[in-house]
Amino acid sequence: MKLLKDLIEQDVFEKAKEKKFPGFIKPMLATLTDDYFNDSEWIYERKLDGERCEILIENAKVFIYSRNEKKLNSAYPELVEALEKEKYPNLILDGEIVTFDGDLTSFSKLQNRMQLKNSEDARKSDVKVYLYVFDIMYYQDYAIDQFSLKARKKILKAALTWDDPVRFVAHRNEDGKAFHKEACQKGWEGIIAKDGESTYVHSRSKKWLKFKCAKSQELIIGGFTEPEGERLGFGALLVGYYEENALMFAGKVGTGFDDEFLKKWREKFNQIEQDFSPFENFDNDENGANHWIKPKYVGEIGFTEWTDDNKLRHPRFLGIRDDKEAEQVTKEVPE
Repeated sequence: MKLLKDLIEQDVFEKAKEKKFPGFIKPMLATLTDDYFNDSEWIYERKLDGERCEILIENAKVFIYSRNEKKLNSAYPELVEALEKEKYPNLILDGEIVTFDGDLTSFSKLQNRMQLKNSEDARKSDVKVYLYVFDIMYYQDYAIDQFSLKARKKILKAALTWDDPVRFVAHRNEDGKAFHKEACQKGWEGIIAKDGESTYVHSRSKKWLKFKCAKSQELIIGGFTEPEGERLGFGALLVGYYEENALMFAGKVGTGFDDEFLKKWREKFNQIEQDFSPFENFDNDENGANHWIKPKYVGEIGFTEWTDDNKLRHPRFLGIRDDKEAEQVTKEVPE
C-alpha cells in the first residue's frame, strides 16, 4: 500500500486532513459555457457520454453510486469485482461509466445496462462497460478535496492499477480551443475544462466548464401523445424544466425511440397518468389527444437550439436518466 506522503511533495502533504471515512459526498458539477479559451493554468479532458458515478472503497469493499446517491453495484458487477480484487486502501473516486459504439461513447447504448437492477442480468448483457476515473477526494485516512486538481490527479494516477475495465482519464494542457475543435471533428460530446489549481467543491462550479459540441440537456417528462399509424406505445414525449417552482413546457420529442422502449415505457407511463397537465404554460390540445403523467422521470434530450419562446428545435431522445431527481432539472444556459 502506497502512503499518501510518498505520492506527493511534502508541502502538499502538509495540507492533508486526517478524517474518518465520510461515505458518499456530493460531487462537483461543471457549468456550461460557450466561451472557449486557452489557459496554461487549466487542463482539458474528454467529455464522456455515460453515467456519472462516485466510487467508495472502504475496507476493500467497493460501493458505486450515481450522482444522486443511488447504488449501482447490481448494474455493474464487473466494475465492482475489478476494483475489489486490487485490495485498495480507503478511497473516494469520481468517474464516469461508459460503453462504446465504435470509437464513441454512447449514452443511448448504455441504457441497456443502466436499467438492469439484477447483477445476473447485468453479467449476461452484451453491453461492455468501462469505468473512467478522473478525480480522487479521499485517500487512506485523509480528505484531499482541498488539494489542487493537479495534485489530486497526480495522486490518482499513482494510486490505482490501470487495467481494463478501469481507465484513467487523461488530459491536455493549455490548448483548449484546439482540443475542443478536434473533439467535435471526432464526433465527441465535447470536452471539460478544469482549473488546475481548483479544490474539489461539492456543488456546481465555474472552475469546471463544459465545452460542448452538440447541445443536450436533461428534461422532465410530463406527458405523451398517442401513437399514429403503425407506431407502438406512444407518439411523442412532452418535456419541460423547472423555473422556480413551475414546470415549464419545452416541446415534444418524437424521435430516438425503438419499439422495445415505446412498449415498455408506455406501460410505465400508464401507471402514473393523471387528469391534468403538470406544465404551468401548456394544457391539452383542442382535440385532447395528450396524456399527462406525474413529473417523475427525467430524459436526456439532444437538440439543435432553443427558440426565442424557450422551446426545443429538432429534439431527439437520447435516454432515461435515473441519476438526477426531477426537481433538480432547470434550463441549462451557458454562462
